[in-house]
Amino acid sequence: MQVRLFGELEAEQAGVLVPVRGAKQRALLALLALRPGQPVSADRLIDVLWGDGQAAHPANALQAQIGQLRRTFGPPAILTTEAGYALDVGPQDVDVVRFEHLVAQGRRLAEAGQAADASAALSEALGLRRGEPLAGFADAGFLDAERARLDELTLVAIETRAGADLVLGRHAALAAERKAWCRAHPLRERLWELLILALYRAGRQADALHAYTDVRDRLAGELGIDPGPALRDLQARILAQHPS
Repeated sequence: MQVRLFGELEAEQAGVLVPVRGAKQRALLALLALRPGQPVSADRLIDVLWGDGQAAHPANALQAQIGQLRRTFGPPAILTTEAGYALDVGPQDVDVVRFEHLVAQGRRLAEAGQAADASAALSEALGLRRGEPLAGFADAGFLDAERARLDELTLVAIETRAGADLVLGRHAALAAERKAWCRAHPLRERLWELLILALYRAGRQADALHAYTDVRDRLAGELGIDPGPALRDLQARILAQHPS
């Protein structure tokens, strides 16, 4: 069994998509899939799914939802333990969990100076994104923190891979890709720093300095602040054509 939480929720068994109907069913599957193979307590599930008090007997309601998931995926799919309920899958079977592990691996490789392997791991991680994390639960407040965490981890993966690609000399391709991410996150200084450096190393000093002016104006106009030390230092080194 595999569960995909990037974009709309999808579940697959033996290569066949299995429909999961009903908002409560989908939310329950997502909550269990975020902790593959690990029990989630009944109290936690009840609090998330029926914390509004709409269920007169929430424990019975949870049992009914668990039973429906077992009918959908087969009884062995949901394990019952003293600690709660667990989805019988591994970390490799849930896209966002696999994504997290690959990002951690890529960061370790980058820190160890293994740029090619780091770039490959992070590219594989980013390739798992079919859409925004937990997009099917955009109106469900109980997953806001998880969605924000995965969004931040995505940006970290993008930045770390860009750093590895700079080491590998992939300046021109990197500059084109960074522009899109800078437009999507115009106040993220690290993204601009990577774009500016890629432009300069691709022989586009004027474009690099124009990008610095762009982010400086955005920060001043929207936040009332100047660029941070890293960006200011980068601009100074570009103006001086420093060998670094």
